[in-house]
Amino acid sequence: MAAAPRPIREVRFTSHFARASARLPLDLRRSAEERLGWFKRNAFDPRLRTHKLHGSLEGYWSFSLTRRHRVLFRFLRSDAALLFDVGDHRVYR
Repeated sequence: MAAAPRPIREVRFTSHFARASARLPLDLRRSAEERLGWFKRNAFDPRLRTHKLHGSLEGYWSFSLTRRHRVLFRFLRSDAALLFDVGDHRVYR
């Protein structure tokens, strides 16, 4: 059985996220905008492959833009998120 949709009503961005996002190629920026819309409607949309991180990134979450690119974020509340970084797997460092 699929999980109930979890809408995100408030999305905040760090300055680092804004800079990293601006450096993405245009096609990835468009993909990020589309997936951010999915994220706002349901943070756990299966197409995003949202998952909790472990180890030094415990407390952070990630969702996929492509097979290679991710968005790193934290939930501030059940309906709010703060986006920290976007890029390839180096966002996990």
